Amino acid sequence: MPEPLAPSDLTQHYQQKIRQVTAEVGKVVVGQQYMLNRLLIGLFTGGHILLEGVPGLAKTLTISTLARVLHLHFQRVQFTPDLLPSDLVGTMIYNQANSAFEVKKGPIFANLVLADEVNRSPAKVQSALLEAMQEKQITIGDTTFPLDLPFLVLATQNPVEQEGTYPLPEAQVDRFMMKVFVDYLKKAEELEVMRRMANLSYASDVQAVLTKDDIFGIRGLINQVQISDTLEKYIIELVFATRKPAEYDLAEFAQYVQYGVSPRASIALHRAARAVAFFDERDYVLPEDIKDVAADVLNHRIMLTYEAEADGIRTQDLIEAMLRKVPIS
Repeated sequence: MPEPLAPSDLTQHYQQKIRQVTAEVGKVVVGQQYMLNRLLIGLFTGGHILLEGVPGLAKTLTISTLARVLHLHFQRVQFTPDLLPSDLVGTMIYNQANSAFEVKKGPIFANLVLADEVNRSPAKVQSALLEAMQEKQITIGDTTFPLDLPFLVLATQNPVEQEGTYPLPEAQVDRFMMKVFVDYLKKAEELEVMRRMANLSYASDVQAVLTKDDIFGIRGLINQVQISDTLEKYIIELVFATRKPAEYDLAEFAQYVQYGVSPRASIALHRAARAVAFFDERDYVLPEDIKDVAADVLNHRIMLTYEAEADGIRTQDLIEAMLRKVPIS
């Protein structure tokens, strides 16, 4: 039986595994390293991710490929206007053989659930995700079923086409650790995509790199990454700056903010910053780690007024100003 790895060796072992995951996904997906990085942060900190971008940017392909590399149970649900909550979580069916009702579990019972175009279904379907996302359990009839861990919802939505879509309820949006805006590829990357896809016989196989135990092992190491009291207080200051901009030399945004971020934002910033530090092979958090994830953690949680939309003010503008003006003390 092999000797257990020392803590430092275990850290290096898992960091090498993460690099292998990136390399394996890269066999199928060209570019989109930023999106993949955010998906991995969500995976290793237990946070759900919302991806927003126009069609054709490999959002679905990246998630499905990542599931293969992680060797996790993966389910894809295409959200449509006629989707019912039971189509997602499952329902009770009558078994004539034994004259009894039985539970038929839905696709939510997986480790990685891709909610494709999540904003295409009414609120009652979107809200069916809430119990799963927050409590890691599903209730069907009188029975509550725990979900297999790790459990992660990775959702996509198209920001361009608004006809036939439904805005996500604020309670659901807040449960996404990060909202990531997916942009177009660079010229060289799109050239590579075109060349690959022009070859009709092109196929790329990926190898499973991590197990469930590896994922929980990495989570444990990220949990050991140190963050100073000063940086923890800095996170709180950033969060409060979204609620009371005028007190942080951001008076020009005060009239545009309807609601600031919830306490889930401070938790998400803390977890995501430690994951960034771990990916950079450090056991301590730097201010740059917090700033690196601030936009993705905060952008979907800040509610602006109608005046902000009329004046062309975006949440990104407020976040950028906060990162410039809120001091680290």
